Amino acid sequence: MLRARRIWVTAAAVLAVVAGSPYGAQAQQPTRSAAAADEQLPSGWTFTGAGEQRQLVWRSDSPVPMGDARVEFYAGDRLLGRPLAAKDGRTFRLPVEDALKAGGLRGARAFGDLQVHAGGRRLDAAAPGTAAGARRAPVTLPALEPAGAVDPGKPGSYRTVSGEYTLNSVKLPEMRVPVEMKAVVVAPTGTTGRRPLALFLHGRHSTCYKPGTDEISGEWPCPAGEKQIPSYRGYLRDQKLLASQGYVTVSISANGINAQDGALEDAGAKARSSLVRQHLAHWAQWAANRTSAPAIVRGAPPADLSRVLLVGHSRGGEGVNRAAMDSLYRPPADQDGYHGPVRWNIRGTVLIGPTIFGQNPVADVPSMTILPGCDGDVSDLQGEVAVDGTRGISRGTALHSAVYVIGANHNYFNTEWTPGQAQAPADDDFGSDPDERDPVCDVGTRTRLTPDQQHRAGSSYIAAAARLFVAGDDRVRPLLDGSGRRAPSADPARVLTHAVGGNRSAGILPDGAVTVQGGGGRLCSAVDDRPSVRCLAPEAAQSPHFASWMPPREVGRRAITFKWSQPGGAVRVTPGRPVSLGGAKALALRVFVPPNTTGTQLDVSVTDTAGKHATLGRVRVDGLPGSPRTASYWAREVRVPLSAAARAGLDLRKVRSVELTPRSRAGQAWLIDTWGWRPGTPAVRAAALPRVDIGRLTVKEGDSGSRTYRVPVRLAGRGSGTVRVYVLPAGTETMTSRLVTVRPGHQGIDVPVTVKGDTLYDYESWMYVMVKAVRGTVIGSYTGGVTVTNDDPKPKVTVTPVADRVTEGQRLTWRGTLSAPSRTEMNTILEILPVTGGTELSTTDVDPAWLMEVSGESPLPSRPLSSIDGLALWGTVPPGSLSAEVSVPTVADTVAEPARTLRLRQIEYDDETGDPIPGPEFTGTVLDAS
Repeated sequence: MLRARRIWVTAAAVLAVVAGSPYGAQAQQPTRSAAAADEQLPSGWTFTGAGEQRQLVWRSDSPVPMGDARVEFYAGDRLLGRPLAAKDGRTFRLPVEDALKAGGLRGARAFGDLQVHAGGRRLDAAAPGTAAGARRAPVTLPALEPAGAVDPGKPGSYRTVSGEYTLNSVKLPEMRVPVEMKAVVVAPTGTTGRRPLALFLHGRHSTCYKPGTDEISGEWPCPAGEKQIPSYRGYLRDQKLLASQGYVTVSISANGINAQDGALEDAGAKARSSLVRQHLAHWAQWAANRTSAPAIVRGAPPADLSRVLLVGHSRGGEGVNRAAMDSLYRPPADQDGYHGPVRWNIRGTVLIGPTIFGQNPVADVPSMTILPGCDGDVSDLQGEVAVDGTRGISRGTALHSAVYVIGANHNYFNTEWTPGQAQAPADDDFGSDPDERDPVCDVGTRTRLTPDQQHRAGSSYIAAAARLFVAGDDRVRPLLDGSGRRAPSADPARVLTHAVGGNRSAGILPDGAVTVQGGGGRLCSAVDDRPSVRCLAPEAAQSPHFASWMPPREVGRRAITFKWSQPGGAVRVTPGRPVSLGGAKALALRVFVPPNTTGTQLDVSVTDTAGKHATLGRVRVDGLPGSPRTASYWAREVRVPLSAAARAGLDLRKVRSVELTPRSRAGQAWLIDTWGWRPGTPAVRAAALPRVDIGRLTVKEGDSGSRTYRVPVRLAGRGSGTVRVYVLPAGTETMTSRLVTVRPGHQGIDVPVTVKGDTLYDYESWMYVMVKAVRGTVIGSYTGGVTVTNDDPKPKVTVTPVADRVTEGQRLTWRGTLSAPSRTEMNTILEILPVTGGTELSTTDVDPAWLMEVSGESPLPSRPLSSIDGLALWGTVPPGSLSAEVSVPTVADTVAEPARTLRLRQIEYDDETGDPIPGPEFTGTVLDAS
């Protein structure tokens, strides 16, 4: 069907207007097709472009800062894709073809319930429960934990020296413009021997600014008149603290990656890894030959590349995680920007408010992840997966710690992202809601940290990780492993921790068979679109433990939830096989309760395979300070000693079940996992694991039959392991998954792809395949699949007049006819041109309701139709049809008038470039009725 639209607001290439519209075609009326009509889109949403250039566009009322979380378009709970941001920082565009492929939807649901998310937070609507007057539990600030045996945040005894170096830029895969090799070094003076190296990598931030203005951009190189934003200088305080303690530190610049990672499937993780390893390679070379080093490096003590700590902020956190992986398990050469030898040993990583889009943490490299309680960028605190995602993958001896900093935002760990400290314009990423004050994170609340308080806390815990992972000082472990000790140098920040790995025994959950009985308890799924199965309702504030990945329904990520209205109902958790707590000192549990709740008490008991039972003790769990805008359903680590079990004669090597009995009046709780705990930090040795990198295969559609294609998968390394493969076939809503055993030498994963044989034109279709490690593997490139390309010619659209000379009160009508039927909507555009001679059809000559519908403008004052910017007649022929008509309804009056003319020109758009291609012209004439 055909109808008028403004070119700049509508893409009729994908729109089929509402059936039954009084101004629609008299030809066959289709059902709602690949998108909803633009007049029914929510405020801020439009369609633009045509053909393969058609786009779904959202424009924000205010600029969206360039940040680390990916902006994502959703239709309900279905991910449509990740749009590209325009230079204005307000406009985001997603190719509609990509959205249809990613969403796997057709018909009315394809673009229903449009939403914009970033880091788990909606950008196009207020968060649930933030309306004025919403009831909340009072926010309480936890008491400070007891001080630890050592305080790693105290400056050391060394004086420091600082300087910068700049090397030749490097060309990285998938990057059109070379990336800078620039860094600032802070090192100790007066030391002897080689010193450990700490490398910092900043996250995704704007790259350029115009001095004296608030103008910032994401371009690279920076245009004339603009300066580079020196994000890499934002960790100088952290560097100076470490340098005073004897570490050589270097913070590297990654603006060139930030400017080019918007369209990359992995958001730049591979590129950041390559950049980190390029710098490490230079440091290894300079350690061997100091005469070739820059002046600041020669003025610093030699770096010990066998003791390296990587510190990454936001996407930099995902980058250093990937660098640790790529150092242990080499990536495919054609996907890597570094091809030299690995002459360094990464002892640990620090991830500050990190992204982890691939959810593929490195299990055998110790890590500490800082989770900012008021993060307004990576709002879902997905960095928790860098802890949880290591369980059961490898040896389990590497400690992975989560450090939750109450009242910290995302930006202020970097002084160059902090207002009043940065050279360029900077902001508070948490922002503020103009309709209501946030009780936890607004500036001035008791829970919100000042920039200096936040940065000091970050410095202290970065130094704690260095002291534990690199220096091997076990006295600092209780500050990181959930033992409830603090670093006084971080005061007044309230810092809470929990951990996995280290000296813990095998745990209960998330893998393996588990039975839950009694007490209203049930096994629930962390990521699931079914209300009866999921652990947490979406209208609740988020849990970092349940940060979503890519599939709408994920297998294996589980927890146990239970709710009670009176004390006493025990919840029994029974694993599929007995668990050994032999040698453990305590039973540790990670449990969370709703934010702002206090006093939840649980008795913890165990039963062995012989039926002997013992109550170990009682734990108290309080909720975090939280609001509907925070991801504060985060687990506290609690422990009960196992001495009572020993006194009762239980065989702790054969524990059959764990029971939790609520003792508080009413409440709700979620158990994430439980295991045997004992003190100490074991030595870490990386296992030789197979590495999996998934790719994408492109095949032609063909004319008939169905075929089984092998998704390209690179396998390297030794041994065998298990991964879970998720498959979303093209044009469907159902994602399937299965476990797959991988071994080096295997060539791929068989995935059946059904191709319906025909000779009808259609756009290419995608089948998404995603992979996640389950046991004994590491995952590099985690997404790929099969792309089925169209191999049929695109039909031509011919426009012919049906009624192009009418009396006023009748309809001007044209018909669009295809040269062949198509499996997708086809369209043409008739742009309205000024009339060069005679009288042009005016706004008062056409039906005013029609004019308002198609242009949003009133007919008065009377003016030529061509004066309405972008107004055009759009034509969409439904799939399987050959033609449709467009009508321009005119109105009759009693005024004597000359003949009026409507001048049209058919216009198409080049599928490759999007450039307009003018076609034939048409004229419609309206005669006076008198």
